[in-house]
Amino acid sequence: MSSPVRSLARRITTITAHLQAGMARPKVVVTRNLGAEAMRLLDRPDLDVVAWQSETQPCDKKWLLDNIPGATGILLLFSEKVRREITEDATDLLKVVSTMSVGYEHVDIGSLAQRGIRLGYTPDVLTEAVADITVMLALMAGRNVKETTSIVQNGQWSAYPWAPYLFAGSQLSANWVHPTRTAGFIGFGRIAQSTLARLLPFGFTRALYTSNPSSKPNPARDAELLAKYAPQGLAEIRRVGLAELTSESDVVFVLAPGGPSTYHVVNEEILKSMKRTAVLVNTSRGSLVDSEALAKACREGWIWGAGVDVVDGEPNVAADHPLVQEPRCIVLPHIGSATNETRLGMATMAINNVIAGVLGGSMPAELNRS
Repeated sequence: MSSPVRSLARRITTITAHLQAGMARPKVVVTRNLGAEAMRLLDRPDLDVVAWQSETQPCDKKWLLDNIPGATGILLLFSEKVRREITEDATDLLKVVSTMSVGYEHVDIGSLAQRGIRLGYTPDVLTEAVADITVMLALMAGRNVKETTSIVQNGQWSAYPWAPYLFAGSQLSANWVHPTRTAGFIGFGRIAQSTLARLLPFGFTRALYTSNPSSKPNPARDAELLAKYAPQGLAEIRRVGLAELTSESDVVFVLAPGGPSTYHVVNEEILKSMKRTAVLVNTSRGSLVDSEALAKACREGWIWGAGVDVVDGEPNVAADHPLVQEPRCIVLPHIGSATNETRLGMATMAINNVIAGVLGGSMPAELNRS
């Protein structure tokens, strides 16, 4: 549809919607079935809820475009892309978009801002689950779990008689060879800090981190964390440059936001600067790591191994993908927040965000664009 025709159609739809709004409840479009327990929260007499019925299949784009006109709120998942085309088909009644995710790269922030549409998201609730899996990947990658479990799964264990260094990997915890351990964090937000707390019992005494160059140093926060964890052995928290971080860290955790400014921040140069015994873990966004470079780093021994829960271009990651093919790289299908407790919490927060946005209340988690 051409822009003038689309604009005219939108004006007509807006007028119609405003007329209907005087007699109808606010309309909320939900692009996925979020489960019976969560969806029950939307069973309210003051809302008209239109929901895609499948829990597993993304909503059809035509269905979404057909139902957006007249909507006051939209609740969606990371799999639904909210581009200008979507917002242009919404009427002036649209007050809020709520996403069941901590990331919001799939939403055209500028388009929402231009129209004064609020954006809700779901931070905090998934922090602990993602921190759990971040440490799990560090352990799996260091201890060669992919290689060794495949031997058992393929019935080949008997072909590997015990030997002094058979299946030996890189130890995560401090030991007599490495009495102290250093964690490097590319991004040092909530998940990184929770990951650090989990690493302390393993003997990690140093935490180095990088942040967005535009963000101001936070020495008060660092001092508070250091004081909190000093009794558990933490001796240093320091903001450093990326080169220093990668060269000194025993595990490098990629936990920064996605977007153009962090695209392939982990590239061949960075991987070559890491210790040969180090492990790289990415549980943030696949776009931060150059997959080809990471596969090469594992294959050629620049680093010990890698564990990733996210891959650039996901979910289109086939069996012949270089990271999938690499024995020293554990690849998980973006399951960092995949616990029943966390997903229910995310769904509940997303629903409460859209309800508050529609009814003009305070949202549990609204993106502050200032």
